[in-house]
Amino acid sequence: MTMNRQAFLDHRFLGCQQEPQDAGIWVFGAPFDGTVTFRPGTRFGPEAMRRESIGLETYSPYQDLDLEEDMKIADLGDLDLPFGNRDGCLDLIGQTVGDIVDRGRRPFMVGGEHLVSLPAVLAVHRAHPDLCLVHFDAHTDLRAEYLGEERSHSSVIRRIWDQLGDGRIWQFGIRSGTREEFSWASGGHTTMERFRADTVSDARKALEGRPVYVTVDLDVLDPSVFAGTGTPEAGGLSFHELLEGLLGLSGLQIVGADVVELAPHYDPSGVSTAVACKVMRELLLLMGRCV
Repeated sequence: MTMNRQAFLDHRFLGCQQEPQDAGIWVFGAPFDGTVTFRPGTRFGPEAMRRESIGLETYSPYQDLDLEEDMKIADLGDLDLPFGNRDGCLDLIGQTVGDIVDRGRRPFMVGGEHLVSLPAVLAVHRAHPDLCLVHFDAHTDLRAEYLGEERSHSSVIRRIWDQLGDGRIWQFGIRSGTREEFSWASGGHTTMERFRADTVSDARKALEGRPVYVTVDLDVLDPSVFAGTGTPEAGGLSFHELLEGLLGLSGLQIVGADVVELAPHYDPSGVSTAVACKVMRELLLLMGRCV
């Protein structure tokens, strides 16, 4: 794995202080935004979240768990990705996640745009052939292609479906996409709850005993809560609604996860980065308690 050693030493996410050999969850950043369809800037998300995480407590009153005291998590820093080389970036992400899984650890990736989830999910899928995906997002991400390009953050879930197939993908908070995407999903290809995340408990029942990858596109949150993203979409979830959705997955076998699409420079107040850090803290704790 090619990591930024300085980030590993100096800017680990709050509470993720374990040495890799002692940790069961390995965090890494994937600072890539080469296929964004509106505003770029998500490549700066991982570094901003590490820097601003100092504003959080390691303890979560929502889960009565502490990142530092109760979990064994290592932050490896950011991947050194080859700028301008989309396929090279995706290959390196896939190799990194594959290596983490091969070492018996679970990956937690910080994006970056949502396309980084594709190689991560596929690498976990190779180790868990019955893998299922839980997807929180404002957007369907189910396009067959965007401007002739099949591998884009607009089509990432469709590309994941190519490998996982029907009955393996649950989507929540979706409120934006083409008519064709919504029609395709309703044909039985994914299980989608539009606008909200109230049916997570139903998904949980279907997912019991199965390996699960959780991907959170932070633009699932309403722009009034989370303005710092490249494609804001009105009508989103509140922080508490997203948290309730995530905690509804408690007890599942979460074998990998990511948070993506923070573009910190679009919210100079820093509130969006603070929200992203808190979402990451809660998802890490959830993942740590799910074995």
